[in-house]
Amino acid sequence: MVGDRGFGRGFNRGPREMFDVKCSDCGIDTQVPFKPSGDRPVYCKECYQKHRPKRDY
Repeated sequence: MVGDRGFGRGFNRGPREMFDVKCSDCGIDTQVPFKPSGDRPVYCKECYQKHRPKRDY
């Protein structure tokens, strides 16, 4: 069932709006697909991998 969890949706939306930010950890300029609110840290792709929550399977 493709539509149950949102898979297969949004292919016709066009390019995603990206926002310029500075990584809260290493300080490099990067882009994220959401508008940061300023009350939480924003990380580049590499730093996010270090900070993301561990998953319990």
